Amino acid sequence: MAMQKNLLRLYPNSCDNILIKGLYLAHQLHKLGDAESPFVYANFLSSLDGRIAVEDAVQGGTHIPKHITTASDFALFMELHAQADCIITHGGYMRALGEGRLGNILQVKDKDLIEWRSNNGLKPQPAVVIASASLNFPIHDSIQEHAQTVHIATGRHADPERIRYWQDLGYNLMFTGEDKMVHGAPLIRQLSALGFKTIYLVAGPQMLDTVIREKQLSRLYLSMTHQLIGGKDFRTLLAGAMLGPEGNLRLETLYYEQDSPAGTGQFFMQFGLNRTA
Repeated sequence: MAMQKNLLRLYPNSCDNILIKGLYLAHQLHKLGDAESPFVYANFLSSLDGRIAVEDAVQGGTHIPKHITTASDFALFMELHAQADCIITHGGYMRALGEGRLGNILQVKDKDLIEWRSNNGLKPQPAVVIASASLNFPIHDSIQEHAQTVHIATGRHADPERIRYWQDLGYNLMFTGEDKMVHGAPLIRQLSALGFKTIYLVAGPQMLDTVIREKQLSRLYLSMTHQLIGGKDFRTLLAGAMLGPEGNLRLETLYYEQDSPAGTGQFFMQFGLNRTA
């Protein structure tokens, strides 16, 4: 994936002509965690008014508005993907993928990034963790085609019939809460016990909420386009009640890309969190 466009670094130490290609690979995330304390990171794309997705009146569910997406953001998204030994998605995404409403982001597909994984001691593809309260979703064919390990996370009070269904198919189920929902702390503990060191959260607001609220997130990446979307039916970064100090973030890097999306621009931001505060 050839990315030749440059960015302006605004923080720290302003500098122009920062090459996009390799920007996030240089963070070496695969070296920041270990089996006892995995490095957990998330990445979101947002408009200025906080929209990360809007309701799809035609097909149902939600989608990211096309006009806020850019090649630069997707390239950086995949550089983060390439550094994970495990990704966390959710049942809603798996349903949308199976219905053809969303594109497939379960695999690293760029040859350069696959080579980077090999050179850095990672498997060709990350394992996939599917978080789901309902346990009602399909397994996409591409997972088997790429020989990816799959773990399914749910709550202890999920539907017993759906639990048996997945267990009978041979999938490993992780019970990560006393209700039907997936909870961040027990999920990360169980993934740690499985030996995962670098965990990439590509799920939605509910999963981000629980990993932040339960002090499991190590870093948040946020791309923010300089656009206002508006509308009444939308998703934003978090889905739960108000946060306290666990919601405090620390800006670590800020980059600016001019004229992308067309006619505007965007920020690429990196925030650190204190998981033990």
